[in-house]
Amino acid sequence: MQHASLRIVGQVTRQQLCRSFSTTRAGAMSHIGGLPIKYTSEVKIEHLPTAFSTSDSRFFDKTTLKVTGPLGERTMPIEPFVSLEFVQPNGPQSSSSETQLLVSVGNSAERKQRQMWGTTRACINNCVIGVTEGFSATLRLVGVGYRAAIENGQLALRLGYSHPINLDIPEGLKVSVPTPTRVLINGIDLQQVKLFAAKVRKWKKPEPYNQKGIFVDDETIAKKDGKKK
Repeated sequence: MQHASLRIVGQVTRQQLCRSFSTTRAGAMSHIGGLPIKYTSEVKIEHLPTAFSTSDSRFFDKTTLKVTGPLGERTMPIEPFVSLEFVQPNGPQSSSSETQLLVSVGNSAERKQRQMWGTTRACINNCVIGVTEGFSATLRLVGVGYRAAIENGQLALRLGYSHPINLDIPEGLKVSVPTPTRVLINGIDLQQVKLFAAKVRKWKKPEPYNQKGIFVDDETIAKKDGKKK
């Protein structure tokens, strides 16, 4: 009897543990997706019913969101289960030109919809920031003889190789070289800015022994000592 009771207790305990570690929650909320996106009258957001792309089958069922601001225009796809609600606040402390955009999904208990909820909200917010403030990345060239310059509309890098490296500047980005060892990249698309910065960085990645290379923004690298004889 004692062994049978222990087996029953063990089964109950295992069932409780399984339930406590369950990741399925009905009506789960997204901490990021539930935050409102605030923007002023200088920004115009339109949710168009047209397909985001007519040539790529991945976007046939996705609508188009267009964000226009002082610095330019951005577009992005919106999943069919994502809903957008525009709210004009009415209160003594609210500006009449300030609007809020609320993002929601049809079924927050479904994993894909819950994941895309926060992602969609973050992408829309990046579009708003991009067309109003813009994004930037700073590259620091650390090394003897390392320098950069803008030549014939290209970014020319001299990184100790036998020949200079010429990189085409993507459309939509503004690249400047205030000093020979510093490169500034500006644009309204965060992904495009960081992608081009990574493309430049790969030509001379920072190495830990002499701490030379191309550093992005506040990037640092721990110094390593060489092999001692």
